[in-house]
Amino acid sequence: QISDNWPGYSLDLFTYPQHYYGDLEYVLIPHGIIVDRTERLAKDIMQDIGDNDIVVLCVLKGGYKFCADLVEHFKNLSRNSERFISMKVDFVRLKSYHV
Repeated sequence: QISDNWPGYSLDLFTYPQHYYGDLEYVLIPHGIIVDRTERLAKDIMQDIGDNDIVVLCVLKGGYKFCADLVEHFKNLSRNSERFISMKVDFVRLKSYHV
């Protein structure tokens, strides 16, 4: 849990593209933590579904990277386990505003 007054990590701890210099003040959540949490989420989902197949519905466009990473973790977990998980991936595009 990240508290409201969390100051973030110092930029001195990270390398980042030069075109961001001057625009960033701190790193709130490092990439490694996001990767670890995504892998844990995949493990939890696979444990919860049991022997059922997985249907992944990816929300375009903002959710694509997360969805691709999650699907990759599903594949790795399935490849390294005793059971095969059948998976189907589909996409949906949504709007959060009215025109």
